[in-house]
Amino acid sequence: MDVTELWTKIVLWLREYAPVTAAALRPPDPPDLALLTAEFAIDLPAELTEWWCCCSGTDPDVLADVLPPFYTPYGPDGALRAWRAHREEWTAQWARPACDYYAGSPGSSYHPAWIPIAGDGFADELVVDLRPGPLRGCVLEWEQEAAQVLRPEWHGVSAMLAAVHRALVDGVPAGHSYATVTEDGRLDWQIR
Repeated sequence: MDVTELWTKIVLWLREYAPVTAAALRPPDPPDLALLTAEFAIDLPAELTEWWCCCSGTDPDVLADVLPPFYTPYGPDGALRAWRAHREEWTAQWARPACDYYAGSPGSSYHPAWIPIAGDGFADELVVDLRPGPLRGCVLEWEQEAAQVLRPEWHGVSAMLAAVHRALVDGVPAGHSYATVTEDGRLDWQIR
């Protein structure tokens, strides 16, 4: 399945089984890709741009833990806001981040080629790693308190969405988390 089909199936599942989470998602609003590419100063992978054409995230300060273990997807505008905040916070190391050169490798300061795609409402995020190398486009977990990423969580946006879809439909784990639905209709990920 492609990114659009996976995201559509996830949203349909949420509407049926976790309607409060589904209601928090904004309707699709295709992004200005030229603006994003210019701002990020890097070519965006097709999987990411396809996802942003069908996923606009949530309104600011609205949480919907669609991605395990507790991440709310960003639309393009949320991703840009988060990336700009990192640029401001990491100004001193922006040109020379304390990170390995290749995608998927560890880092201990924020790298400009990490594009935020989801946040936990505090400071941790999922980022797409656009450094060069065979793992370019992989999804990493940025841990703000430790100021680090360790290893890829998924090989790309489609792999992440496929894992979420399987977890929802088949009841298997996505990473180390299992999908559950609260009594009030919210998707919740349980770490086991």
